[in-house]
Amino acid sequence: MESIILFAPLVGALIAGFGWRLTGIRGAQWITTGLLFLACAFSWIVFFTHGPETQHIQILRWIESGTLSTDWSIRLDRLTSIMLVVVTSVSSLVHLYSFGYMAHDDNFREGEESYKPRFFAYLSFFTFAMLMLVTADNLVQMFFGWEGVGVASYLLIGFYYRKPSANAAAIKAFVVNRVGDFGFALGIFGLFFLTDSIKFDDVFAAAPALAETQLTFLWTDWNAANLLAFLLFVGAMGKSAQFILHTWLPDAMEGPTPVSALIHAATMVTAGVFLVCRMSPLMEYAPQATAFITFLGASTAFFAATVGLVQNDIKRVIAYSTCSQLGYMFVAAGVGVYSVAMFHLFTHAFFKAMLFLGAGSVIHGMHHEQDMRNYGGLRKKLPYTFWAMMIGTLAITGVGIPLTTFGFAGFLSKDAVIESAFAGTNGGFAFWALVVAALFTSFYSWRLMFLTFYGKPRGNKHTHEHAHESPNVMLIPLGVLALGAIFSGMLWYNSFFGKEDTVRAWFGMEAVAHQDKGHGDDHAKADDHGDDHAKADDHGDAHTNEEHHGEGDSHAAEHSDPAHAAVAAAHHGEAPAGAIFMHPDNHVLHDAHYVPKWVKISPFVAMVLGFVVAYWFYIVNPKLPARLAENQRPLYLFLLNKWYVDEIYDFLFVQPSKALGRFLWKRGDGDVIDGSINGVAMGIIPFFTRLAGRFQSGYIFSYAFAMVIGIAVLITWMSITGGAQ
Repeated sequence: MESIILFAPLVGALIAGFGWRLTGIRGAQWITTGLLFLACAFSWIVFFTHGPETQHIQILRWIESGTLSTDWSIRLDRLTSIMLVVVTSVSSLVHLYSFGYMAHDDNFREGEESYKPRFFAYLSFFTFAMLMLVTADNLVQMFFGWEGVGVASYLLIGFYYRKPSANAAAIKAFVVNRVGDFGFALGIFGLFFLTDSIKFDDVFAAAPALAETQLTFLWTDWNAANLLAFLLFVGAMGKSAQFILHTWLPDAMEGPTPVSALIHAATMVTAGVFLVCRMSPLMEYAPQATAFITFLGASTAFFAATVGLVQNDIKRVIAYSTCSQLGYMFVAAGVGVYSVAMFHLFTHAFFKAMLFLGAGSVIHGMHHEQDMRNYGGLRKKLPYTFWAMMIGTLAITGVGIPLTTFGFAGFLSKDAVIESAFAGTNGGFAFWALVVAALFTSFYSWRLMFLTFYGKPRGNKHTHEHAHESPNVMLIPLGVLALGAIFSGMLWYNSFFGKEDTVRAWFGMEAVAHQDKGHGDDHAKADDHGDDHAKADDHGDAHTNEEHHGEGDSHAAEHSDPAHAAVAAAHHGEAPAGAIFMHPDNHVLHDAHYVPKWVKISPFVAMVLGFVVAYWFYIVNPKLPARLAENQRPLYLFLLNKWYVDEIYDFLFVQPSKALGRFLWKRGDGDVIDGSINGVAMGIIPFFTRLAGRFQSGYIFSYAFAMVIGIAVLITWMSITGGAQ
């Protein structure tokens, strides 16, 4: 069953991509979509029937080189089953939705319909690559899927290849992700160098020894666990569009809207979060790396939320929302509550995919108009789309009953992240950044709803008159995703963020004894378990505690060289049980349930404030936003231009690269290379030719004289050298 889930999308991609002339265009669409729904059905069966245990399903022998012996196999555990459900559910619904959305595309010439099988082939190939990533049992196999989704995203973002902006966006996504992937590759190299293995179990077993190992990198000694965790996170930064490497994500809106839903909701952008959670046994021994992850995640959540406040393209608003929500997930992972990071990933997939597909339905009904300033009053024209978008908005803004577990999906998962951030940072920067981001999220989400569905129609009158609801094939996926946006948080709250024992049991981790009374109420005291969320004060003692980490550490202690200890631990130690790992000293999940009530209510208050301000700005007094933008012109332009990050990159990297290219072209290629060749061909060779021509007099005595001189020189040379011998 697991092999069918993995390879069904690949089979569909091959049939649609190379055999569509045999199956027909309609056949290619149905085959790819049918195989995705088959994979989706099996994924849900696996999700409900597979327990917390870890299962290894070998597909074939893969790499045999020296000490490296690696299978291509499926690692099936709770993390994998969650991601299988997320990826296949969203992808299958996107396939179905694309039947309607891609039925008639103005970007292709009339009668040229071969774009449909190509589009569906790309979608299926993307899904296969993502499934390769989440089912990987070793780092190289994961990297294969990692690069596969990069290639597929390039093809999908640049699908409208006649549009220069789409081609530029595809190249930008590809190049920016290569920066992150370089860090990921360095992390894999470093782990293999120190552990002599790329298998997850071996790397996880060696994690305590890596925490005691020094690694020389860039002429400096680093703690191996911190450095390698950081390098792996650099890869996650690129794929999950975290601040600094986020610039590709908004531009990726140039692809068709179903692509936006697939890439930016549930699959490609969540790969980075999945990587950090998968590598939790290493992250737990890298306190500085996880502190950086927490800081950058919070910064990204705040940054993207501020930019989303003023965007006018409906898809770009949702794209920056995705960027912001990914920051939430990384904060949860950074403070050591990986189950909550996966919880928000799980719920976010449903409501964000629905928001993207709902936006696509609006764009489809408005004849591909994407500027919200040209919308308004569409509630009655697109009633089903309106209610789908409303449910998505209620979910992402976090509507629910405070201090209970009743609410939309985002209410439960986002609040869990914020409570974990407070417990993990003692109410530090990450917590406040996420609360402010929650306020901004509410504002720009309701701004989108009010500008699109309320008020008077704006823009082209003809477009509004002919606005129409989308066909059922586009509305059915919205309805299915709406169920997830409403119920997924309440149904799986206890599994992801319930009592610590429940969460540990669901993810297959070992139970850890701790004091329930007194401990939780004093969550902020450093003397209980340190300021750091998962680390003991004595770093070395905590990391080499044989009581918690099996025989690998005792074996490693026999070696004087820490690098040898890491290799020994990898081959003789045991990886911690469970799909994720939380160090026995990591009490953040437990403490998150005992944060003050004002902390638990804060995201709800932020949501209400955001709604009230948006209602005031866009319903009560619609002229106020323009007046405020005029009064605060510098701030407005700063946000509208996305903090000028693209302009800074253009100044620091793009223009110098162009200048270097021009210099090498004109001076290097033109003057040096072409000049040298031309100089030799047109100057030096003719000179020696003319010089040699002077000796060709045509007189016999001249040639005889030259022969005599030559014989004299030869005899003299032979005499001298012969005498010497």
